[in-house]
Amino acid sequence: MGRLTTHVLDTASGRPAAGLTIELRRLGDDAGLLKTVATNNDGRVDAPLLEGDAYAPGVYELTFFAGDYLRGQGHDLPAPAFLDVVPIRFGIAAGEEHYHVPLLISPYGYSTYKGS
Repeated sequence: MGRLTTHVLDTASGRPAAGLTIELRRLGDDAGLLKTVATNNDGRVDAPLLEGDAYAPGVYELTFFAGDYLRGQGHDLPAPAFLDVVPIRFGIAAGEEHYHVPLLISPYGYSTYKGS
């Protein structure tokens, strides 16, 4: 069964990014905010972001509120912060495939990829 998951790692501290807020939106004709979640102590969310009937091909966007998280970790970010809100737009083409969108963050850089 297809599903969408994520995992956020704080590369500045070398640990999972716990308590980071994430929004999931579907884009296109049926656009809208699907959910808002926060990462757990392992930098993951407690359940897949999409699964079952909600999991469908289309274009989506995950919005990671990195600036809020980094400030909460004691990073002295300039105003405005170099990275504050990190949007990742991606497409889901296969209805039965597991799409995993991890994020590696620090105050001055981020990286993502299609994981498994």
